[in-house]
Amino acid sequence: MMSAGSGSPSRQRSTNNGPVSDAGFVLDVRSFGRRPGTMRELHRTATEHERLGLDLIAIPANAEVELDLQLQAVSEGVLVTGTASGPTAGECSRCLEPFTDHVDIHLTELFAYPDSTTEQTTTDDEAYRMVDDLIDLEPVILDAIGLELPLQPLCTPDCAGLCPECGVRMAIAGSDHGHEILDPRWAKLASFGSDAPGTGDPAEGSTNPNHPAASASDDAESRSENLEEK
Repeated sequence: MMSAGSGSPSRQRSTNNGPVSDAGFVLDVRSFGRRPGTMRELHRTATEHERLGLDLIAIPANAEVELDLQLQAVSEGVLVTGTASGPTAGECSRCLEPFTDHVDIHLTELFAYPDSTTEQTTTDDEAYRMVDDLIDLEPVILDAIGLELPLQPLCTPDCAGLCPECGVRMAIAGSDHGHEILDPRWAKLASFGSDAPGTGDPAEGSTNPNHPAASASDDAESRSENLEEK
């Protein structure tokens, strides 16, 4: 799930609220004068005041985002291409540890002129619009970062996660970490063996007349007596 502001559709942010000045993620293209072929390069550091991204990983609030863009006027609007780069902060989906990283977002978006054919034949969800010759890049970055960031981020590609028995991080548990797991089908037998008297020597039970060892001994003596009588 992406997060930014109130959660309203990102493509409508420019058309509903309208950017106010040439700063941050807002670009002023009035100097283009709707002349196709007019081009300008832009390098800017913008501060994002809201968290942009997914539940487990995002560009954090108040982070600096580097913009490296090319703006080109075309017949239907202004084509914006380039990259937006910024730090990310997240939580590993395996071991649940916080970690930081970096993301590069590649942008290629057309911002339609008011009353252009593109503006008249598309909906707000299909194309971005310009407002008063200003371009708001924030909804573009919001849409792009949702596709760029992983749904299940990892602190390292080979993260082993947590021990399923005790919950310790396997990265710090050591190679000899393990647990003796007793098959529940034998658990009661193990308990019975530990509670039974004696050392387990069959001869120990020979003093009990009902013990198999005692019965065998009595049978042997009886056969010996019968032989002597004969």
